[in-house]
Amino acid sequence: MSKSNVAIIGGGNIADKNHIPALKQVAEQVDIVAVCGRDRAKARALADKHAIPHAFDNTGELYRVCAPDMVVICTPNNLHYPQTIEALEHGCHVFCEKPSALHARDARHMADLAAQKGLTLAYNFQLRQTGECELLMRCKAEGLLGDIYHIKAQFLRRRGIPGWGSFTNKAVQGGGALMDLGVHVLDLALYVLGFPTPDQVLGNTYDLIGKTGGKGLMGSWNPATFDVEDAAMAYLSFPNKASVMLSASFALNTQLDKDRNLAVFGSKGGVSLFPFTLHTELAGELADVRFPYLEDVDSQLKNTIAFLDACQHKPSNVCTAEQGALLQEIVERIYQSAER
Repeated sequence: MSKSNVAIIGGGNIADKNHIPALKQVAEQVDIVAVCGRDRAKARALADKHAIPHAFDNTGELYRVCAPDMVVICTPNNLHYPQTIEALEHGCHVFCEKPSALHARDARHMADLAAQKGLTLAYNFQLRQTGECELLMRCKAEGLLGDIYHIKAQFLRRRGIPGWGSFTNKAVQGGGALMDLGVHVLDLALYVLGFPTPDQVLGNTYDLIGKTGGKGLMGSWNPATFDVEDAAMAYLSFPNKASVMLSASFALNTQLDKDRNLAVFGSKGGVSLFPFTLHTELAGELADVRFPYLEDVDSQLKNTIAFLDACQHKPSNVCTAEQGALLQEIVERIYQSAER
């Protein structure tokens, strides 16, 4: 099997710590040929760190010189749409960081163009690859949960407003806690349910702590320029009466510094995902079944492999372009509901 040439677009931490190390572990399938960033010197430094031959500060030069087979997009949210469209127009498969885009219409265009070109577009929702999520899907497939009718999905930080980057800039990020954190557990909830489209979406967003200021656990932020939500709550209802309750926060006056979990409720059993516990009935008694020997996995590596499998039309559970478009439509509906 011939190798594919991969280019990294975006020279920040997510490229350095997540995507490049994962790609280097599948060197039998890919060669990383270039890094492209806004600052050529920084792109060159990252390329040198990982022994990558080329570094660029504009994508036009990247495509002209390297003609990659696929690109990994690790840039701020507002660049996902134009850079994905450009990559698809150059005939590249695309592995894009979440979320798909700032607007649902753009995510739909991305999915439609990928389908038209016969190319793979996928998103890096790596929580799907955890051992806990895989076990949950096995429990579902084996009928241990029965009919799943409600999921409580939450990704909460007590005071975790990022004090760096553009996380509090709506023009760049498109939103706050929902766009950065909530989409991860919303993707998991939809994945468990088979990615249905909700017929009702009710949402509320808040910015009370972000605009007031106070103690921060992830650096300090400027309340005067804070223009995203610090918390978002939503309720989704589906045509089969299943429902999802979603909570996401950068800042919330709660007990734990960080609380990321999924609670799944079915007619035969339920699951708390982290740590994994099956709530069921055994031998006529209520029982909580724990799984203390679940192995830690490299979820980024597994998601990278899932993306490469999708590019080769192999079975894969990576987040698809269609799923990314639906996810962004739901996020937009939550924001619209909150505005109303």
